[in-house]
Amino acid sequence: MRIGFIRHGSTSWNKEKRAQGRSDIHLDHGGRKDAAKLAQHLDHDKWDIIFSSHLARAKQTADIIAEKLGIDVMIDQRLREAGGGMIEGTTEQERINKWGERWRELDLGIEAEELVVARATEAINEFQRTYQDKNILIVSHGSFLRHFFKDVLPALNHDSHLYNTSLTILEKQDEGWKHEVYNSTAHLNQ
Repeated sequence: MRIGFIRHGSTSWNKEKRAQGRSDIHLDHGGRKDAAKLAQHLDHDKWDIIFSSHLARAKQTADIIAEKLGIDVMIDQRLREAGGGMIEGTTEQERINKWGERWRELDLGIEAEELVVARATEAINEFQRTYQDKNILIVSHGSFLRHFFKDVLPALNHDSHLYNTSLTILEKQDEGWKHEVYNSTAHLNQ
């Protein structure tokens, strides 16, 4: 089984560097265009089903890909972005102005990493059991995916953000997960 993990296309808030969290922001023009490029790239491989977060930016990305590949999109709320609490909609500078340089140390209602990893693991384990012989695409969000990847691919450097419409392909093996590609945006250059 191969699973392709995709971060949604870009939004206006991405470009403004605003924390999106669970705010339901739509793709911008560039996000739709990049999702179409990714769909074209994925069309060279066999994918059987797409699971997507219910948030608009992920669902729109999944819909663009599914239309090109001729496959169904299944919504799973466990794939939603990590909750951003009080920082949603703010830029880094706005957070510093409001809560100071050490805002990350405050309890601002941000969903804990271990909770994100737990729901990601639950969903992905269920997909594996139910669709054992299928190749699956999952469209989700930057923090959600980064937390999951830190857990299952600890040897990789996870300091940088995942790019919009980036593709990471993992293969489940007896000893754990092996990555085929990680945070790839090669499709944007085609």
